[in-house]
Amino acid sequence: MKSPSQISILLVLICFGVGACTSGTEKNRLEKPNIIFLFADDQRADAMGANGNRFIKTPNLDHLAESGINFRNNYCGGSFSGAVCVASRAMLMTGRYWTNLPENKFGGWADLPLLPSVLEKQANYKSYIVGKWHNGEATLQKAFSSGKAVYMGGMANHADFQVQDLMDGHLSEKYDAGGFSSSVYADAAIDYIEEQNTDHPFFLYVAFTAPHDPRNPPEEYREYYYKNRPPLPENFLPQHPFKNAPLRTMGRDECLAPWPRTKEVISDQLCEYYGLVTHLDEQVGRILEALKTSPHAKNTIVVYTADHGLAMGSHGLLGKQNIYEQSMKCPLLISGPGIPKSTSSEAFTYVHDLYATLCNYAGVTLPEGVDSRDLSSIINGKDSTVRESVFLPFQDNQRSVNNGKWKLHVYPKINHRLLFDLEKDPHEMHNLADDPAYEQQEDKLMALMETWRGNLGDTIPLSVDKPEPMDINYDTLKRTLDVWQPQWIRDKYFDGRQDTNHGPK
Repeated sequence: MKSPSQISILLVLICFGVGACTSGTEKNRLEKPNIIFLFADDQRADAMGANGNRFIKTPNLDHLAESGINFRNNYCGGSFSGAVCVASRAMLMTGRYWTNLPENKFGGWADLPLLPSVLEKQANYKSYIVGKWHNGEATLQKAFSSGKAVYMGGMANHADFQVQDLMDGHLSEKYDAGGFSSSVYADAAIDYIEEQNTDHPFFLYVAFTAPHDPRNPPEEYREYYYKNRPPLPENFLPQHPFKNAPLRTMGRDECLAPWPRTKEVISDQLCEYYGLVTHLDEQVGRILEALKTSPHAKNTIVVYTADHGLAMGSHGLLGKQNIYEQSMKCPLLISGPGIPKSTSSEAFTYVHDLYATLCNYAGVTLPEGVDSRDLSSIINGKDSTVRESVFLPFQDNQRSVNNGKWKLHVYPKINHRLLFDLEKDPHEMHNLADDPAYEQQEDKLMALMETWRGNLGDTIPLSVDKPEPMDINYDTLKRTLDVWQPQWIRDKYFDGRQDTNHGPK
């Protein structure tokens, strides 16, 4: 017969061996992964080696893709604003299409269930923000409990900007960041990872301001690409052939280079853009290395995405205020426990699908009114898709629908349409809308668009009785300069001018 002390020892061994004595709190903790959400600003889907670009150096993003799943058809869900990042981030945080947000779409959604706060309240996560927040202080306070090096704005000179800390629901006074943006944010993220114990799961949201302009990467990064120039986009044009949006919508993005766009200017800006991406990639690598050497390495999901893409010379455009593929499409990589390695998906996804997906991994029930689709069924191989088409509504002046092979653009203000066979013409270069042979296909896509519009409550008329002129005279446009462009960019692209207006006049 065993003594009481022997029985106690045996019970301890059983508990450690099979987990029978794990407390409910500890067991619950072990079932919930940490989440590190890395969010780039203005990154095209093809600005990454893992998506087939052999001219850009992104070894850490490529490794992240190899360690998990790469969603190759990921989109921003359009925009209610020329500042597309505002709409994209609102959709991500609420899990709703922008057409389903409250009337005040810029900040009126603060009282909706926001992703970080849902994880906190329902699953005991600690939420922490680093980097850009472009949706107002009220929504920030409702979303996150704390944070460091928070940038309250849309853009900044990457080498000279101020940040704030979020403590007890309140922002500190602004202070100089003291470094290059991507490095500052990576430093703050690494500090947080290293400081965390395993008592609670955490949601670490790291919103970079790169590769958004100003396109001023550290000099060695742009110099590398000046010496190893990538090709221009295949669909490069000197200028867009028609007025795809009102000038107030096109805004400052399109003022960053003169018209017509020259190959030389676009080449230089592309080198500077790639330099920002490569520097960002290195900072992502630092964060991943910190995670690897931490106690959280085996229990953390890493997400990498961007708010939207960027034209960068495609179709004669520079910005994201358009519904072409390169502007609405952006990367999406997910890696972590239970996620198959070296896999990819061609399924249609939206950035805001991450709301439902992360709630699922955290064991959280989706709030009512959420449009987001859970991608875990694709990740685990049960489904190949969560939707058969993608709809991109942009303000009241652009609409598109894409079923995988065909894509239709509608420009309501000018009564104009574009039709592309994406299988044969992935860069949207050959318009088939005026060819009678494709009239039936165009009608099918219009019907599909109307189905989407009905489901989302989109009531913007798709044509007008008195259309605006299609033509645009670029000679009459006045380029203006914003306050964030450093002097060498002013000298190079604006003849050194110091005026600080914020859009074309």
